[in-house]
Amino acid sequence: MRITVLIAALTLAATAAHADPVEGVWQTPLDDNGHFGHIRIAPCGAALCGTLIRAYDRQGRQIETDTIGRQIVWDMKPQGGGRYGKGKVWAPDRNKTYNSKMALEGEFLSVSGCVIGICRDGGRWKRVQ
Repeated sequence: MRITVLIAALTLAATAAHADPVEGVWQTPLDDNGHFGHIRIAPCGAALCGTLIRAYDRQGRQIETDTIGRQIVWDMKPQGGGRYGKGKVWAPDRNKTYNSKMALEGEFLSVSGCVIGICRDGGRWKRVQ
């Protein structure tokens, strides 16, 4: 019994030690509709993906929307040095998907992307957890 508990603890510690620094929950800036969201970034295969887990209005009141649970970020791949690229980001306020990149800067994540030559700065997302 003790050896099973020890193996489970070591497995959890090894998994935590290999977590990418961008994993966690991030708060987006206000979008064109005056809303912001909390995005959970986690591994999905060999890449990282982000799912909208909560949405808020301009006053910070939680709101219900059919985009909760929707993947906002996908196929984002670590490039080294806190940089991520070759991924996609879907912007609910414009219903557009951008070829995107991200850069980790301490407790902030800079997100930007382009679609058909039109680029958009997704702003700085702040770490929530």
